[in-house]
Parts: sequence; structure tokens; C-alpha cells
Amino acid sequence: MITKRLLMLALLTLPLAVMAQMKIATVDVQSVMDAMPESKLASEQLDKTSQQFKAEYEMMQTEFNGKYAAYQALASNSDTPATIRDRRVREIQESNSAIEAFLAKSQASLATMKQELEAPIYAKINAAISEVGDAGQYTYIIDVSKTPVAYAGADAIDLTNQVKKVLGVD
Repeated sequence: MITKRLLMLALLTLPLAVMAQMKIATVDVQSVMDAMPESKLASEQLDKTSQQFKAEYEMMQTEFNGKYAAYQALASNSDTPATIRDRRVREIQESNSAIEAFLAKSQASLATMKQELEAPIYAKINAAISEVGDAGQYTYIIDVSKTPVAYAGADAIDLTNQVKKVLGVD
């Protein structure tokens, strides 16, 4: 009987002992990312490419508007054969399709470029988080910039500044 009670007590306190050994902390990866000079360089590179895409789009839009204005002038003339009007309509439709395809490709290209530029930065941040985590013997480190935490008490451990320190950023 006493053995059963001791066994039951041990089974009930075991989860508490395991929980007492767990160390959980948080880090704001986005804050670390924003503070890194590599992130600023990547952002500048993305902005430059985005401006190039914007200039090309504006050129295509100007060309489209010119074709449309020419078509309107042509269509208002009753002497213009239907074949010519139809050809101009197809040109306008093709130009519009080219603009839409360009927008889709440029957006995809920017997304891919962003991912490629940020991948080594995130790898560097993750290495720093691992270093801080190993040094502090943390069981879990939660990224609060992507995973909102429902509650963090006054004694919650935020490792953001330590990670920044490891990376040499403020």
C-alpha cells in the first residue's frame, strides 16, 4: 500500500521535475534582422531592382497608352477598314497581356530575390540564437516576431539583446 502511494506520488511529481528543468526564452528575430547592416544592404538592392522594374512598367504603360490613343483616332474614322481596326485591337490586347505577364514575373522575381538575399542573414541569426541558447542551456527559444505569445510574465527571458550582441549589432 505504501509502495503504491510512493509510486503514485513519484508519477505525479515527475512532470513537475521535468518542467522545472525546462528553460524557455524569447527572441524578436525581426528586430535583430532590422538591426543588421546586411539587412539594410539587401533592402537597398531590392529597392534598386524594384525601381528598375517600375521604370520598365512605366515604359510599357506609355507604349500601351500610345497604341490605345492611335486606335481611338483610327476607330473614329469611318473610312478605316475593319481588318485594320481588328489588328490594332489585337495589338492592344497583346500589349496589355505583356504588361500583366511582366508584372507577375517581376513580382515573382522580387520575391525570389528577397528570399535569396535574406537566407544567409537568417542563417547567421539562427547560428547566433543557437550559440546563445547553448550557452544559456535553453530548451526552447520562441521567435515572438512570427509566433505571438499569449502571455509572457514579468520574469520571461528575452534574448533579443544577447543575440544582437553576439552578432555585433545594436
